[in-house]
Amino acid sequence: MTPIIPENERSSEPLDTAQLIYHPDMIRANEWVLNEYEAPVRDVCIFVPCSRKKPYHESPSHKLFDKVIFDILNPDDVHIVVFGTCGITPRELDTEYPFMDYKFMMGKCNIIRVKRDFIKMESERLAAYLEKTRDNYKHRIAYCIGDFRKAMEKATEMTDVEVTIVPKEETITENLQLDKKFIYGSLNQKAYVRDFVAALSSAAGKTLPNVSVNDTETEEDEDWFLF
Repeated sequence: MTPIIPENERSSEPLDTAQLIYHPDMIRANEWVLNEYEAPVRDVCIFVPCSRKKPYHESPSHKLFDKVIFDILNPDDVHIVVFGTCGITPRELDTEYPFMDYKFMMGKCNIIRVKRDFIKMESERLAAYLEKTRDNYKHRIAYCIGDFRKAMEKATEMTDVEVTIVPKEETITENLQLDKKFIYGSLNQKAYVRDFVAALSSAAGKTLPNVSVNDTETEEDEDWFLF
């Protein structure tokens, strides 16, 4: 595959600061996805958050996502799209520059302007992707919390394309950890995964299975918390 951005055209600006969302190569790569990328036709599109470890598909969080997803759905029926700090990244592109190369994590950002701009930019990108792929998928599921979830919710309000967003709001409320740095907890916790499994099973037309999930987690495992 021809690189999204040829090496001799890449910016020298760093990919590890809070200015990442304004980085010319991140903007260009996302514009390429929205304007030139041809998405596959699949039964189910599953939106999952990006991760600290690259490529995404080798990260602890994505390995769990894959286990949960492919215990229920046939891989040939699924398209996984990563979103968040990276913008919009079909996961088959996760070894491409700049998606493989950035270091900054939006979950660590406390700059109000950046967080505000991120939600605006990301919701617009998600809405554009939903419109672009309106006829590509029968079902769409987004597994997300925090600012990534806010962006997805805004995107669905901007279109009439249906996305099932999990965990459910009541599940999140029941599991808030107000005494912790990351009040939403981890996407690895059983209550959240159960909602994910329910959405996947519904899309597959299957009975909800019993789920066994190891939700031992630490706040040092950034893959789980910075969403």
